[in-house]
Amino acid sequence: MNQHYLIALGSNMRVAGIGGPKWVLHAACAAMAERGLDIEALSPFITSAPIGPSLRRYSNGAAVIACDVGPPELLGMLQSIERQFGRMRMQRMGQRWRSRALDLDIVLWSGGVWSSPALTIPHREMRRRDFVLGPASAIAGDWKDPVSGLTLHQLRVRLKRA
Repeated sequence: MNQHYLIALGSNMRVAGIGGPKWVLHAACAAMAERGLDIEALSPFITSAPIGPSLRRYSNGAAVIACDVGPPELLGMLQSIERQFGRMRMQRMGQRWRSRALDLDIVLWSGGVWSSPALTIPHREMRRRDFVLGPASAIAGDWKDPVSGLTLHQLRVRLKRA
């Protein structure tokens, strides 16, 4: 397990056979473990207001995972899990920020920076989202953003002051 990742988890929909958003996040963690992703730390789940047109509140959390796959392979695995929970990627059709059963985002990676058309690490929006920084700093507060050089804890303090 030579790669470590910080994953943001979010849900604001019920999934048949699983339950509400908090239970979806628990089930998503189980699905990650079933695929060989070692969950080393899991934050408490919080409730947050939606961004954009969705009216449903989100359950959010973060997980530190260890695995032997690189960023593109992990992205594929996470998107497969999202589809398993009923997620359909509609952003490409002008449907960003809608309700979703499950959202799994790679926020940080032990390898530093990754950039491709499909994936950017660190996550572009993480520095502006308390629903990411709050749970993430609870379990990985000393992880550094390779772009700013600041820890997750420092980023969260700055965000709260803004």
